[in-house]
Formats: sequence, structure tokens, C-alpha cells
Amino acid sequence: MIELNIFRKIMDENEECLPLLTLDEFFEGNTAEDSIAPNQCDCGRPSLSEIWDIFGKIEGMPDIAWVRVALHDDTEITENDGKEVLNLWGDAIVICTSAEASELEERVDCKSLCSGGAEEWEISDLDSLFSCRPPVPDGFHCFEIVWD
Repeated sequence: MIELNIFRKIMDENEECLPLLTLDEFFEGNTAEDSIAPNQCDCGRPSLSEIWDIFGKIEGMPDIAWVRVALHDDTEITENDGKEVLNLWGDAIVICTSAEASELEERVDCKSLCSGGAEEWEISDLDSLFSCRPPVPDGFHCFEIVWD
């Protein structure tokens, strides 16, 4: 998981705009099963480690430029026993690809993820909500894999 000080620095440098996190920054060491798609957590959604593995494989495909975790605005830094703790809450997985939505939904297997599918994002909308967006190559577009 992204270190607290690095997260804080990114937030400070980007006017408190939440960063799009790499898969490792969100999933590595994250044991909070309800930190993404909490409504589907006990309803058949794969475990965090399985979700990480699924999107790691997607990220390695030739028509995928990058994969990031879009954070929910409930993400916060809290204090626990006198120590600051970063509580990450994922909202969606953003995929930059040259594939179409239907093809991406099939590859990701949105049904097994208990996901509502892939929704296309305008780059300007992504940029207005998040920081740390990698470049989008010509001919590519961004989709988010969403959960309700």
C-alpha cells in the first residue's frame, strides 16, 4: 500500500485531489477486504488478492496502456492509538485501453467481479477529479470498472 507520507505529499502537491493509484499502491499489503466494492464483499465478489491478480494480468496485455485504482472520497488519514493511519477506499478500477467496452468487460469478467461493467471516462473529467493520471496514448480511451 502507498505509504502515508507519500500519499500526504501527493495530496499536498495536488490541492487535495486524490491520486489514481497503481495496483501495487492500493493492493500490496491491503487486508481490508471491504476497501473496494464493499457492497459486493460478502456477495460473491472475489477477494482483494484475486482482484489484484485479475487486473495485474489485464495490465500486462498489449492493448492496455495502464491500470489505476480510483479512490473514493471517503479515503482519509485517521488516528489510531496515537498513530496516523491511511484508510484507502477504492471506488473503481480505471483502465486505459484501445479495446472497446464490451471486449474489456468480457476480459475482466465483470460478472464474476460482481461489477456493473465498464463505463467510459472523458479525460477532462478524470483530470478534474484525480491527480497522477498517466498519459493516454493516441487511439486509447479510459474506462472504469464500476461497482455500485
